[in-house]
Amino acid sequence: MAEDRLPDDETVMLAEPPAPEDVGEGRPDDRIDDERMDEENTLKPEFVRSVEDALEEEDTQAVYDLVEPLHPADVADLLELLERDERNQLVGAISDLMTPEVVAELNDYVREDMMEALPPEAVALIVDQLETDDAVQLIEDLDEENQRAILAEVEMEDRIAIQSALSYPEETAGRLMSRDLVAVPEHLTVGDLIDYLREQADLPDEFYEIFIVDEKHHPVGTCALNWVLRAPRNIALADVMKRDQTLIPVMLDQEEVGLMFQKYNLISAAVVDENERLVGQMTVDDVVHIISEEAGEDALLMSGAGDGDINEPIREAYSARVRWLIANLGTALVASFIIALFGTAIEQLVALAVLMPIVASIGGNAGTQTMAVTVRAIATNQLTRSNTRRILWREMRVAILNGATIAVLIGLATGAIFTPLLGVVIALAMVINVAVAGLAGVAVPVAFDRLNQDPAVASSVFVTMITDSMGFFAFLGLAVALGVV
Repeated sequence: MAEDRLPDDETVMLAEPPAPEDVGEGRPDDRIDDERMDEENTLKPEFVRSVEDALEEEDTQAVYDLVEPLHPADVADLLELLERDERNQLVGAISDLMTPEVVAELNDYVREDMMEALPPEAVALIVDQLETDDAVQLIEDLDEENQRAILAEVEMEDRIAIQSALSYPEETAGRLMSRDLVAVPEHLTVGDLIDYLREQADLPDEFYEIFIVDEKHHPVGTCALNWVLRAPRNIALADVMKRDQTLIPVMLDQEEVGLMFQKYNLISAAVVDENERLVGQMTVDDVVHIISEEAGEDALLMSGAGDGDINEPIREAYSARVRWLIANLGTALVASFIIALFGTAIEQLVALAVLMPIVASIGGNAGTQTMAVTVRAIATNQLTRSNTRRILWREMRVAILNGATIAVLIGLATGAIFTPLLGVVIALAMVINVAVAGLAGVAVPVAFDRLNQDPAVASSVFVTMITDSMGFFAFLGLAVALGVV
């Protein structure tokens, strides 16, 4: 096939943008109210109050006029800011603005609540317009009865894809992947591929690369869209495709998926089943959500706060938090028991009661610092079985240096205010406790990881118990042993 070529002296001119008067009004979603959509003005308290007032007055038209110019993400934020009854009222007032884009942006708890309130037919209409991964996210938390009712209203092709995704465990690539992708056989030429893309009416809304597969549907390479546009039409895909690719197993945990995208700077990647057949793809927009979710989850788990979502039902929030507070009560009793052992010494010298919280507090903070670094290192695969001893020794050295520095300061101050001997005691106790804090800050998260548990799960409860108990024991024990009392 002959290729069209421009004369060497020709200049290719880009088309001029249409004049403002030539541009149509566009869809309502595209119209932007500059003042309301200004980053500083969007969803300010005054705007939210005006919506609430219109809802209270049951002025449906006023509510619609206020909300209509908003971006779908801002509509979702507005729904999350309102009380449950107000949400239902707002949805009724702006029913035609409740697009799939709005639903996809909603908080999990708010979305689940709204989906249960809507009839299955209405939810099915939304599901039909969503990408497979977004549709799965929409209905995965609903009870089985609601899921069956909704899926019964969904088109057969979409229903099979969603049911397939729901068969995989939560937070795995199979559950999160998109089945909307472009895959072509390797014998095609670039021209064949371009013609195919132009003729297909049901291509994914967004895709970054084309997957090349063999006769068994095994991915053998990829072609970035920019390569396709630059290559001559008669070149075979096998000659321009990139054969080295990162394949994601369908059962891989989402945290591992995020690490792979981060490590290899991926934009998209093929997901394969146990037979190495292409079944879906993960894209960077999905991974950004995963990374954000995992980071927030780890931070909340370290504090024992459960999901930590302000839209979480009160009963679930209570259940998630109270068990760790009960565990914390038990660990606090350990420290109290150690203090009771030295009750006589404390009675003889009140200065011990004044100073011992300082030792425990500094040790607790040092342990928390080390624990945070360790949990992050485990989550990002910087800390593995092969380098655990090296990291442990490193953190111990950091802890000893920190402990020595604080010990000198508190020792001199205590010696000046009370007695030199008491200054020596608290300095030694400080070094010991901060060193133990460094050890515990690494050992506790690593122990959770070795037991195949999330290393962030309330590690702070156990690290605090160790540093408090050791701080009190070291300080009071040294005071008795060195004859301060």
